[in-house]
Amino acid sequence: APNISRDVIKQLLPKAPPLQELIDQYDVQRDDSSDGSLEDDDYHATTETIITMPTESDFLVQMEGKPKCCFFKFSSKIQYNKVVKAQLWIYLRQVQKPTTVFVQILRLIKPMKDGTRYTGIRSLKLDMNPGTGIWQSIDVKTVLQNWLKQPESNLGIEIKAFDENGRDLAVTFPGPGEDGLNPFLEVRVTDTPKRSRRDF
Repeated sequence: APNISRDVIKQLLPKAPPLQELIDQYDVQRDDSSDGSLEDDDYHATTETIITMPTESDFLVQMEGKPKCCFFKFSSKIQYNKVVKAQLWIYLRQVQKPTTVFVQILRLIKPMKDGTRYTGIRSLKLDMNPGTGIWQSIDVKTVLQNWLKQPESNLGIEIKAFDENGRDLAVTFPGPGEDGLNPFLEVRVTDTPKRSRRDF
């Protein structure tokens, strides 16, 4: 494995809470296992956190106008029945005064006869205070499981986060000074033990 310093990792990854936890956890594990060996635990299921960044999608490129978010491609190692948790993390730009923000997460679908191209996943209302922007996580476990069962239904998602004046606060395509603020998925999968401990 490449020997990458913690500072370099911080620069490469999004500036988000779950990734900070992973970096801290990595440091602890590295300190604990200085002899380079890790014990196998046959009894317990292990969980693994997978961070998925958005990629380009042919479907999104074909759409009129620039879509407000992204397409996530999933590794074949993620199976729908092994997903324990799936959170979509989005970054909301700072506000100048106390503001109510209306967040909508929509799933793209093949255009229907009436022209409908979206179906709602989640809607929520947030109260934001002046200061720095915030990371907001949204549970998308059911959506992800459906995508994994039917990969052809995964066409991407759209994120909207409007304040009372109709200003969009969600960072979907990072602008100047917004590096590391892309939306991303944090997926936790479980792997049940393949071996059982033999009786003496």
